[in-house]
Amino acid sequence: MVEFMIANMAPLMFGALVMFLLFGYPVAFALAANGIVFGLIGIELGLLTPALFQALPERIFGIMGNDTLLAIPFFTFMGLVLERSGMAEDLLDTIGQLFGPMRGGLAYAVIFVGALLAATTGVVAASVISMGLISLPIMLRYGYDKRLAAGVIAASGTLAQIIPPSLVLIIMADQLGKSVGDMYEGAMIPGLILTTLYVGYVVILSIIKPNTCPALPPEARSLRGLKLMLRVLTTLVPPLVLIFLVLGTIFLGIATPTEGGAMGAAGALTLALLRKRISFKLLKQAMETTGKLSSFVIFILIGSTVFGLVFRGVNGDLWVEHLLLGLPGGQVGFLIVVNILVFVLAFFLDFFELAFIIVPLLAPVADKLGIDLVWFGVLLAVNMQTSFMHPPFGFALFYLRSVAPASVKTTDIYWGAIPFVCIQIIMVALIIIFPNIVSYGDDAQRARAQMEKDGTAPPPIDLETMMRQSNGEGASDAETKKQEDDSAANLMKNLQGDSK
Repeated sequence: MVEFMIANMAPLMFGALVMFLLFGYPVAFALAANGIVFGLIGIELGLLTPALFQALPERIFGIMGNDTLLAIPFFTFMGLVLERSGMAEDLLDTIGQLFGPMRGGLAYAVIFVGALLAATTGVVAASVISMGLISLPIMLRYGYDKRLAAGVIAASGTLAQIIPPSLVLIIMADQLGKSVGDMYEGAMIPGLILTTLYVGYVVILSIIKPNTCPALPPEARSLRGLKLMLRVLTTLVPPLVLIFLVLGTIFLGIATPTEGGAMGAAGALTLALLRKRISFKLLKQAMETTGKLSSFVIFILIGSTVFGLVFRGVNGDLWVEHLLLGLPGGQVGFLIVVNILVFVLAFFLDFFELAFIIVPLLAPVADKLGIDLVWFGVLLAVNMQTSFMHPPFGFALFYLRSVAPASVKTTDIYWGAIPFVCIQIIMVALIIIFPNIVSYGDDAQRARAQMEKDGTAPPPIDLETMMRQSNGEGASDAETKKQEDDSAANLMKNLQGDSK
């Protein structure tokens, strides 16, 4: 028995964690408890030394001093202030009037506003609850199919997970050791394509089954012509300015994600002041919710740190690596298996738990297979988006159920979510088939990095060595001449490549 435990400590540890989670124990405590219990067992069996646990305080202080994680409370606070200040209500009313004359107009409005809220709030709960409270009763009143209405609202709310400034992208960047700015830039196009796919589904449905999404009757369209256009401009400009203030400064390199989040929080407060919708009660609610969510994230991160430290101590990372590197099909086989695994685990775990438990195990293997980690992070983020939409445990479905009228059954919400889960799976396949969808950073730098990885890049020109060698230090005249010729040839090759 002892020999079996020593040989299989890593899979036993992972299996115990899965059992804890299936029994419903809080994730942070399940992670930490597994780490401590198996750490003590490992010490007893001679696999580990007590000195291993001495690394924990330093790691926990490292989490507390992580500047990247400061972006989470800033973006959460920004989203909550905007949601409670009525911006979603104004946007839905205005865009609904704009698209109202066409079939599916209210559904288009919900998707469009969902994308805008995603780019300003980054919080799924705020988006789903806001649109569920405001648009669902209106859609039902004008004859929309219950399943379509529920599915559109839940799916549009989850765009906040993939469209920057998404909280999950911050976590993914931290876990992968990559720049949040690169992760944001890489996720922007997939987020817009996913939004377009949602619109395309509604377009097809409006043609095949026009009764499921009728146009607004004339009496429901109170705004027309110039009044309508003025309302659109005054409603859309403030959130667009805020989006540029946050994302534009990050993409241009003017601000870090943490600084962008701070500017976003200040901008949200400014908008609430201009709308005269700010109060002490609103601020208190926003700060309490921000504190709870931030604490939730930090506690899970501390728990995952304890688990990860012991798991690596018993060579769990090597176990996972051998398990995944041995899959047939190379990169493609790895990506297919990993995405199926994440999709299945998303039935039981939310995106925070997946990001803290699964991603640290998968990232080293992906890196060894030559997979770009920013691309891999965006791919997993799109897949994890399904965790919000999976019947029966999807959080977006729970949020919508909490605000939906009694006439909308839970089964209506579940059936309405399934087509959009399928669309999200299609988006995962598109990213794998067309990897250039995820584009970020400077193309020349990435090309140089890839050439260096492939061993085809010319060696860099070392001017200091050339100067020393020209002065006769450490090289013969023949060697110096050869290196100068090689460097000159490399320089000409690079210049020719740049001109092309």
